[in-house]
Amino acid sequence: MTPLVMVLHDFSFHHSFHHRAAPGTPMTPENDQKTFGRSSTGSDVEPPWSVTTNPPPWVFARVVDQLTTAICLTDTAARILYVNRAFTDVTGYTASEVLGQSTALLSDQCTPSRVYEQMWRQIRRGQPWTGLLANRRKQDTVYLAELTVLPVSDEWAQTACFLGIYRDVTAMHHLEQQVHYQKALIESMVDAAPAVIALLDENGRVILDNHEYKKLVGDLRVREPAAEFLRALRETLGETFPWGSHAEQGFRDQEVSFDPGGKGQPRWFSCSGVWFREQDSSAATFFKPVRQTYLLLMANDITALKRQQEAVGMNAMRALLAEQERVRSMREALQAAIFQMQGPLNLIAAARDLLERRGAHGDPALRQALHQATTSGQAALERLRELVPAMPVEAVAPVNINQLLREVLELCKQRLLAGGMIVDWKPTPMLPALTARASRLRAMFKHLVDNALDAMEGNRQEPRELRITTGIEEQMLFVTIEDTGPGVPAELRWRIFEPFFTTKRTATHVGLGLALVQEVVNEQHGVISLDPDDHAGCRWRVSLPLGYGGSV
Repeated sequence: MTPLVMVLHDFSFHHSFHHRAAPGTPMTPENDQKTFGRSSTGSDVEPPWSVTTNPPPWVFARVVDQLTTAICLTDTAARILYVNRAFTDVTGYTASEVLGQSTALLSDQCTPSRVYEQMWRQIRRGQPWTGLLANRRKQDTVYLAELTVLPVSDEWAQTACFLGIYRDVTAMHHLEQQVHYQKALIESMVDAAPAVIALLDENGRVILDNHEYKKLVGDLRVREPAAEFLRALRETLGETFPWGSHAEQGFRDQEVSFDPGGKGQPRWFSCSGVWFREQDSSAATFFKPVRQTYLLLMANDITALKRQQEAVGMNAMRALLAEQERVRSMREALQAAIFQMQGPLNLIAAARDLLERRGAHGDPALRQALHQATTSGQAALERLRELVPAMPVEAVAPVNINQLLREVLELCKQRLLAGGMIVDWKPTPMLPALTARASRLRAMFKHLVDNALDAMEGNRQEPRELRITTGIEEQMLFVTIEDTGPGVPAELRWRIFEPFFTTKRTATHVGLGLALVQEVVNEQHGVISLDPDDHAGCRWRVSLPLGYGGSV
């Protein structure tokens, strides 16, 4: 028999060592040492064995008896041969009550028989087994035991006995089940929530999402909607966007739009985010806690609300644009009259100055007439300038270019349908907001679209196609507007931005449209250009910087 088996076998049948202290003797270090045949004169007593020899059998017995883990030694028929003190603490049975008894005394009927069958098959093959059993204490209470059974072989490699190691895991199992239940409950609530919810680490990776988020992946046809939301939020909020381990505050009710282009309808989301930190549970950070940062991103689909607002606001917008068009037409007419009058008046003033330089040789009556004509003409021009309507002052605000262009197309819908024109709408799905005067930008793009429609209405060739594209390039937001009209002749392209120059019928256009377009682009410190290589129509490109807020 092995030393361990010999010691435990001896202990189980004799219940004590030959030199063990009498019952009732206090367990002091001195008594312990006397019990095991040791004497002490100090705290640095050398053990009665060397490092090159095995400790005596009583050391192994003493170690096993003082383990805080319950130990049970049985023969091959499951009769108990030895138990330690911790066994009594776990089961309530003392050694005298269980020695020679079957381990069935400890079991409870709620443990399925297949568990025991599987255990016996494994240990009879000489293999250890670990599993959970429902056992019953002496106090008639059921507890969950984690049992490890180790077959102990003799010197002939035959199983001599079984060593059972018990651990009461009832409290741990209860806690695990409680955590599992709470986790399942939270996941069910999150998954059933009507809002889009995603949990991201500080690198922007999605580590948890809900059903609405998965639906959004298919609806938007993007791999990670969260990445698109974050990109739009960063570009909209700029340096104020909180991110990473140093972020203290989140964000709330930030609107983000997604426009798929073509026949797809834009969708709007109200995004909110909350940062929280969790301590790393790995063993390496036990003594040096490391906190991991996560972002809980929530997005509510507000598309229906936005469409209702757009439907209500579209009539008001049409009325506003009609009023702006009336004012613009009046301004153009008055400015055209001033421009036309300024030329002859300049000639009259020049003739008057010439006569005055001649002095006595000039005709006094003619000089007087020219002076009166100049004075009257200047007064008339001043009165006309006073009649030019002032442009209403508008504050700058964040503008969604995709939405603004869709509004322009909606305003032009009747002309598009009447002219049988095809609209090829290719926006970048998510664009950052541009700080500008919305009505000025809307009027600018509507003028460019109106020009394209005018060109195609006069073109008998088919098809009539209007192509609009939006995107971002080098911190510039660009819009291209392309038509299949006759285009602008090369010899006239250098004059198209001149005030009062027009290639249309002068009865309806005085030629200030593109000059006003250039004025709005300049307010934004942008660039507008006409593609000289487009010979199948006219292609305008407007580039506006994202970091500029418009002129005051």
